[in-house]
Amino acid sequence: MKIYTKGGDSGETSLFDQTRVSKADPRVDAYGDVDELNACIGAARAALDLSPAAFAQGASAPKEGGSQVDLAESLETIQKDLFGVGAMLADPRSRIAARVAKAAVGAADIERLEQTIDRLEAAMPPLRRFILPGGSHAGSLLHLARTVCRRAERKVVGLGTQAVDPNVVVYLNRLSDLLFVMARAVNHRAGVTETEW
Repeated sequence: MKIYTKGGDSGETSLFDQTRVSKADPRVDAYGDVDELNACIGAARAALDLSPAAFAQGASAPKEGGSQVDLAESLETIQKDLFGVGAMLADPRSRIAARVAKAAVGAADIERLEQTIDRLEAAMPPLRRFILPGGSHAGSLLHLARTVCRRAERKVVGLGTQAVDPNVVVYLNRLSDLLFVMARAVNHRAGVTETEW
């Protein structure tokens, strides 16, 4: 398979149903932001890999009721989910639903995100004030990923409720919450004090 096809040289691209649209089409813009989000998460994962002892299973024991979360593993699963989100966004008329179905995100994926949030929060001090994005390298990248996730969510919502599976909007909304909590968890595990606003 060749990397370049020259099919987009005129500024157009094909959706899954072979409809040709401008690369500036709102749907393409939305799944482009999801792709950017995936790349940001990949950068955060790479930063975690630089210090696996501190970040993989957690540097300290969780509080009562909490359990350890392997952040790198969770982020990899999320990256795979985001390919599914992109596929769902590239399918404008659901004509090829069977092809996209294996990659689609649904209620179980959203619940998994919520459970991860709960487990991470149980192992950290409660948040009492707004905090400035930053901290460790990996923590900063997760904060950046959170903002890209919010932008992607806005673009997806802008497509309209009839144009997008509602699970996509909920997934992105919950994911931005998780990325915020992951950033806090990474900084907490690294012993980096949060800067309050």
